[in-house]
Amino acid sequence: MSATNGPALRPGEAVRVRATKWDRRPHWEFQGIGLGSDGHGDWVGFPPGTPFARPGHAFVATWPSVTLFPRAGWAASFAAEHPRGLAIYVDLASVPEWQRDASGPTVFYIDLDLDVVERIGAPPFIDDEDEFEVHLERFGYPAEVVQRVRADASAVLASVRGREAPFDGATADRWLAQLAALAPDRGQGSKR
Repeated sequence: MSATNGPALRPGEAVRVRATKWDRRPHWEFQGIGLGSDGHGDWVGFPPGTPFARPGHAFVATWPSVTLFPRAGWAASFAAEHPRGLAIYVDLASVPEWQRDASGPTVFYIDLDLDVVERIGAPPFIDDEDEFEVHLERFGYPAEVVQRVRADASAVLASVRGREAPFDGATADRWLAQLAALAPDRGQGSKR
């Protein structure tokens, strides 16, 4: 298995996503559809019907979404037609790492608790600061990790507020349209 900076995603190929917590406990695992890459990073789509699971919780999405895995310490999900109005959800994380083996690409990252969240009609905010503080104590996050995660959260929040690409709406809509084209029997379009 070889690690790469980027997966050279082939549109339509299956992509596994595996997130852990700092102590390497499994967090979220799910599988999506490779969409491609742009100047922001690598994009993976999740049509309605995609199962998402973590220890103690699982659900099947009824809405389409796409996730951007940049070469930075976060992963951003953009939802269309989310039942609770979730539009943008950014996990602050380790830099996503890609591996490719005979079964295809897998992206791995460590979830570092903080999230930037935006719901339709509401201002974006940083979430789970309490969880971050608890885990900082429990896991002993190194000072440089704490500084980077807090700085990344502030920078992402400013980008979401400022509607800077890829948080401008149009960027995610292009990838949601790509998802609908690749999974037409499972996609619901790109309306956000």
